[in-house]
Amino acid sequence: MTQQKLVDQVRNAIRVKHYSPRTEEAYWNWIKRFIIFHNKRHPNDMAESEISSFLSDLAVNKRVSASTQNQALSAILFLYNEVLKKPLDWIDNISRAKRPSRLPVVFTRQEVQSILRNLEGTKWLMASLLYGAGLRLTECLRLRVKDLDFSYGQMIVRDGKGSKDRITVMPDSLKEHLTKHLEKVKELHQRDLREGCGRTTLPFALDRKYPNAGREWGWQYVFPSAKRCWHSELKQEVKHHLNEDVLQRSVKSAILRAGISKPGSCHTFRHSFATHLLEAGYDIRTVQELLGH
Repeated sequence: MTQQKLVDQVRNAIRVKHYSPRTEEAYWNWIKRFIIFHNKRHPNDMAESEISSFLSDLAVNKRVSASTQNQALSAILFLYNEVLKKPLDWIDNISRAKRPSRLPVVFTRQEVQSILRNLEGTKWLMASLLYGAGLRLTECLRLRVKDLDFSYGQMIVRDGKGSKDRITVMPDSLKEHLTKHLEKVKELHQRDLREGCGRTTLPFALDRKYPNAGREWGWQYVFPSAKRCWHSELKQEVKHHLNEDVLQRSVKSAILRAGISKPGSCHTFRHSFATHLLEAGYDIRTVQELLGH
């Protein structure tokens, strides 16, 4: 089995499980690092002792976080259990990275408003959804037009963390802004269609089952990328969603301009959403359902 074949087998096994593209990339990167660490030996020729030495090196010499070490372990276990079909016995003698006990950073309501005042346009709308609906950044980016229900004032989060769907609120204050935003997105989509494009990617191989669905308005991303990119499998240009970095950099900059010294990020809006709902008297079970916990 060549390394290229191993790449294909890993990617195919991950897609059968319907894991996210981010998980696919992360898992393959860790598998590749594991192979390189052991001088490019094939995983079939290695077992528990080699895995233990690799993970211990991450903790002791690379000083990675506990979550990073756990992700590496998950990737390697996936390789042996799901790809090579060689289940491993219990792995002993691993030097574990310590998981620090930290309280989540939370913005006050005033801080949230200060940050939002330092954002504008699409970035303001996305950050407002992170706070107003408790979305993760990737969940916001992957929203599709069909997931927005203006009549019921709710949004459907598809394939969230843990491959779960859930319903969350659509803030009344954002409905008009979302409507105007979608009008602009639709104009761009219609222009793309006139130019012979207008296609987006579909999840779970639906491109093969419904070949024309990728051009339908309902499947388009709410926050599409400004540029089209080449899709090697479809062999044509497609519109993907905005890159995470677009909002992450803008939020970091807005936090600085707002004069806030807390180490906040896009995810801090989600923590703030939950905290402010609890402070307003919502029961914890409702908040958990909105967050997808």
